[in-house]
Amino acid sequence: MIVDAQERRVLNGHTTLKTRTNKERLETVLHAIETRMHDVVDSDVDVLRDASRHIIGAGGKRIRPRLLVLAYMATGGSDADVTVDPAAAVELVHTASVVHDDINDHGILRRGRPSVNKLWGRTFALLAGDFLFTKVYELMAPFGDMNVVLSEATVALVEGETMQAAAVKDSNFTREVYTEIIARKTAALFRSAAEIGARMADAATAQIEALRGFGFNIGLAFQIVDDILDIVGDEASLGKTAHLDVQQGRGFAVAHGEGGDVMDSIKRRMLEGDTLEAARVQARMLVEHAVAMLDVLPDSDAKNELIALAYSTIERTA
Repeated sequence: MIVDAQERRVLNGHTTLKTRTNKERLETVLHAIETRMHDVVDSDVDVLRDASRHIIGAGGKRIRPRLLVLAYMATGGSDADVTVDPAAAVELVHTASVVHDDINDHGILRRGRPSVNKLWGRTFALLAGDFLFTKVYELMAPFGDMNVVLSEATVALVEGETMQAAAVKDSNFTREVYTEIIARKTAALFRSAAEIGARMADAATAQIEALRGFGFNIGLAFQIVDDILDIVGDEASLGKTAHLDVQQGRGFAVAHGEGGDVMDSIKRRMLEGDTLEAARVQARMLVEHAVAMLDVLPDSDAKNELIALAYSTIERTA
């Protein structure tokens, strides 16, 4: 059993040590990240506080902060508590982006709850998203060069979203454009999470590069599966407004020539043809490539959790 923390306790008058496994420690840190996000968005401007806590409190997969913490632990980091603020910052970047997405997409459901856009309207949703983005500065202020890593990912995210809107407007949503869009709007933030975790553990250069590649590839796979689920899923299972991609002329199906028709027809053709299977194969190949990159890491519980995290991105149903 790998142990990364110990707790003293008194039993029958004797002081003993209770050990905690990496997995238990991980869950403790993830809980601390939740608390930190809730606390950092406190404001005496009620709508900003309430809207922010509404979307944070709705939960989510939290795959990005988990990736950061596991990258830290897998490269020898011994005090996972130090990852709480950067991991919270990474998740707030993602959370802010989905608030803004729901404005652009007219989404009314997010994480199983009415979206911020639905409850507070477009203006306050825009401001709440901005508020979440600015709180990232506060969380990352003490972390020097890590700010550059995260800011590059945030810039890429905005560039990707802008490229997506432009491609839809210009009816130019090709496979090549689609790949570039998801690399920026999704995979870049996954890559930065893994890189920040490794850098915080003072990992070797080869390990940092491996984790960058790992994060990037599972980010691509994650988005491809997200686009599949947007086609075949429903709002009850997804917890968000479904079928927006095809309706708005974007996503995997459109890029691979399945667009330009009503939703039921597109869904039927994907299910009957090989487009859906091709997407799943592509996502799996990306994950397997990502997992192979972890060969440079020593065997550990944290490495095993990273591998499990990678496969969870393509095995999910929501």
